[in-house]
Amino acid sequence: MPGSESIWLWIGTIGMALGMLAFIARGWNVTDEEQKRFYVLTIFIPATAAVAYFSMATGFGLTEITVNGQVLDIYWARYADWLITTPLLLIDLALLAQASRNTIYTLVGLDVLMILTGLVGALAATPAVRIVWWGISTALLLFLLYFLVESLNEAASRQTESVRNLTTTLRNMLIVLWLAYPVVWILGTEGTIALIPLYVETAAFMVLDLTAKVGFGYVLLRSHSVLDQVGSVDSAPSAAVD
Repeated sequence: MPGSESIWLWIGTIGMALGMLAFIARGWNVTDEEQKRFYVLTIFIPATAAVAYFSMATGFGLTEITVNGQVLDIYWARYADWLITTPLLLIDLALLAQASRNTIYTLVGLDVLMILTGLVGALAATPAVRIVWWGISTALLLFLLYFLVESLNEAASRQTESVRNLTTTLRNMLIVLWLAYPVVWILGTEGTIALIPLYVETAAFMVLDLTAKVGFGYVLLRSHSVLDQVGSVDSAPSAAVD
């Protein structure tokens, strides 16, 4: 069962649930089909995370792995959460930029591989093997972020300036936040280095999750006027999204 770190798991549960309810309330009277699509996708992100955090807070989403005689608490529900929510975040962003289906498939495929290899690393019983899997997962993350920048630059260049600016803001949010995850992992208990204790590690992941899910959703959905412009062709398209 979770120990003192459970407070952060409960905060995560409540925060995700409140984010979900806020998005539902904001989108309750939305009638535009294009905007509804963004609301549906975005609502499911904190909804999924709230369930995952509740399972971790109650001890269900937790398993123990023995590594070199040391018992590590591994929150497998966190990976289950990421396996669903991170593709939804990428789909939200790709739809905003009006990226092609092939771009979406590539982004989601890379993302799923990144999460699964991270999970294998978390469940491995040898420190060296865990770090190798972390390296593979991190390499996939870096390639994913590179492809994200390249593909969205091209797609969003055809959108209006407001949509391009929103795409840039959300893209940069994901880049900064997602780059922090492998750092917390390798420095925390899951990376076996344990420079960061489980209590701090759990708090760090919770803050990153809330920002990447509820924060992302707030920025995306706060302006209906911008979402109304999605798919409109800019009369003077930009060459790239800076």
